[in-house]
Amino acid sequence: MLLAWWAKQQPDRPAVISPWGSRTFAELNAKSNQLARALRARGATASDSVALISGNLPEFSEVTFGCQRAGLRLTPVNWHLTGEEAGYVVDNCEAKALIADARHGETARGAAAAAPGATVRLAIGGEIEGFESYEEALAAEDDSDLDDAVIGSTMLYTSGTTGRPKGVNRTAAGRQTAMIAPIFGYVPGESLNLCTGPLYHAAPLAFSHLIPLISGAGIVTMERWDPEEALRLIETHKITHTHMVPTMFVQLLKLPEEVRNRYDVSSLRHVLHGAAPCPVHVKHALIEWLGPVVFEYYAATEGTGTMVDSATWLSKPGTVGKVVPEGQVKIGDENGNELPRTEIGTVFLRAPDAGRFEYFKAQDKTESAYRGDYYTLGDVGYMDEEGYLFLTDRSVDLIITGGVNVYPTEIDAVLLAHPKVADSATIGIPNDEWGEEVKSVVELVAGVEPSRDLEAELIEFARERLAHFKCPKTIDFVDELPRQDNGKIYRRLLRDMYRNVSPGESPHTEGR
Repeated sequence: MLLAWWAKQQPDRPAVISPWGSRTFAELNAKSNQLARALRARGATASDSVALISGNLPEFSEVTFGCQRAGLRLTPVNWHLTGEEAGYVVDNCEAKALIADARHGETARGAAAAAPGATVRLAIGGEIEGFESYEEALAAEDDSDLDDAVIGSTMLYTSGTTGRPKGVNRTAAGRQTAMIAPIFGYVPGESLNLCTGPLYHAAPLAFSHLIPLISGAGIVTMERWDPEEALRLIETHKITHTHMVPTMFVQLLKLPEEVRNRYDVSSLRHVLHGAAPCPVHVKHALIEWLGPVVFEYYAATEGTGTMVDSATWLSKPGTVGKVVPEGQVKIGDENGNELPRTEIGTVFLRAPDAGRFEYFKAQDKTESAYRGDYYTLGDVGYMDEEGYLFLTDRSVDLIITGGVNVYPTEIDAVLLAHPKVADSATIGIPNDEWGEEVKSVVELVAGVEPSRDLEAELIEFARERLAHFKCPKTIDFVDELPRQDNGKIYRRLLRDMYRNVSPGESPHTEGR
């Protein structure tokens, strides 16, 4: 286990620095051993599942590596979810243990109620009704390295574009993480990665947590994203690596010049981004400010695709990288047949040699994602004559706001439960800062008149039933939603209509 090795090589070097405390490599390793033993003592065995609801605490790292060495499958859960939403994930992943940050006690209690199989329950940093103390459970255990360690795994949840969240099960993911770690150029004992996003997301978990720590580099976690605070932390800790999403770039660049110039960011060597398209003018400005240290990747929870450095991107603005090795990515029609270069089509990625992913307990969805050895996330793009990949659109229905996935069908299902709503179509509309913002377009029941008061009522209705980041920021009312011949709502037409109007305006004469 790499963490145990680094704990011997550099025991006193910081592994985790956070607003809630820090851990050296030796301390993190010891706590991880204690957790592994505590879970075993409560009946957890290799291949069992553990769910974690936690902020970016040092304990998040302890749980991650404790599961990694006990052969357990860890599912981090978005703590913004309601108790019912979190409970679905905890129950669906078949968690035997639920570990929760006491600050999110309400969500944890709701999740526990919905997941009776999670009989082991530990509360971090305070009391949660029905949970044991995490700290007391660990204190009772030996902190030496396990003699019989078994490599564990992680399984994150993604909804794709439809329905309830799906677990993306990749048993070989840990080995693949170890294989790609060297490309990031970490220097053990010197490098530090600033974690700007929540660790329950795939990208921060991999690029700002697992990869640096197994490479012997420490991490600095933020309580919440704040652009000036990020600059302060970069200067204070001499941060060398970080992962961000384009929204963060926009906010950093919008800081007054005197604020940006106040901080020394010359220590940065590797600023990685992905998760959402980055406007060309934003990335140009970022590279001009930080230098050629910006790297972009195209990937998803399901697997990896391409990567591009600053110099290459400047020569081909907008690319997400050259396809290497040849055949790792292809552009195809809906059946997966490869299309000629420069022709726009569906982006397909080759399944990793180390193991295909599967959607947990959703074999039909797994099969529908694959075309032979390739799978698709539904993204659209093209490859130029030199083999560079360009994306022209995201998944058909998926909304990406601030680098976070939002799934329209879930929102529509809630709005349709309102007695005044006849039908609903939720889309992402352009937003200069967030990339996209959530808008719902609604048909009302006959006899109900649209108004701003009704708009506010529906938004509040959604906010009472969904995590707030999923809810529409605005709602437009129409006499009739555009539909295809088969009766399905024509979301693409709606999106196209909103792309052709000024921000804040509606393309519908009916207004709001």
